[in-house]
Amino acid sequence: MKKIIHITSSTNGENSFSTRLGKAIIEKIQAQHPDSAIAKRDLIADPAPYISAEHVVAFFTPEDLHTVEMIESASYSKTAVDELLESDILVISAPLINLSIPAQLKSWIDHITRSGQTFRYSEAGPEGLVKGKKVFLALSGGAIYSEGMMKEYDNMVPYLKGILGFLGMTDITVYWAEGTAIPHLKETALERAIENIIIPQDLGVIA
Repeated sequence: MKKIIHITSSTNGENSFSTRLGKAIIEKIQAQHPDSAIAKRDLIADPAPYISAEHVVAFFTPEDLHTVEMIESASYSKTAVDELLESDILVISAPLINLSIPAQLKSWIDHITRSGQTFRYSEAGPEGLVKGKKVFLALSGGAIYSEGMMKEYDNMVPYLKGILGFLGMTDITVYWAEGTAIPHLKETALERAIENIIIPQDLGVIA
């Protein structure tokens, strides 16, 4: 059984291009693995708290020394990290906002980027600890950012690939629903994106 977690970050909810593209990816996974278990984390309905001084203190204090306040401060992060580590497949749905990721998604990333839990430093340098995952990025943009003259303005894909790779997740496939604000493209943007989805036959553990 595959455990899938779907992270959504659009304020447009169920009408979002990125959310619907993520769902289409999951549907195609389910077609191959009908017993898949799906967890959902809506970062708009249940936003990750922005990192505060209290969070930092809790993160860097050994758990056996946590006060009640520290336990509460670290609770969102603990749940998010546990969800991530228990998953086999991660689907992140995100719209391009001002040339980068939504603030809500960045905050979630801050909560899962935990020294000693999802990455560590050794004499050889940083090592990602979140291994054996398959990641799908379901992205949307008003213009065409995957190629052409607007590609250099896309800070979302490089950042997501960079931070996820830093945590050990390097098997990443990107799908775009783009041109969603361009009159002659927006009507078919989602359809074209869904047609491009290819799910590997073997979604086993990635080394």
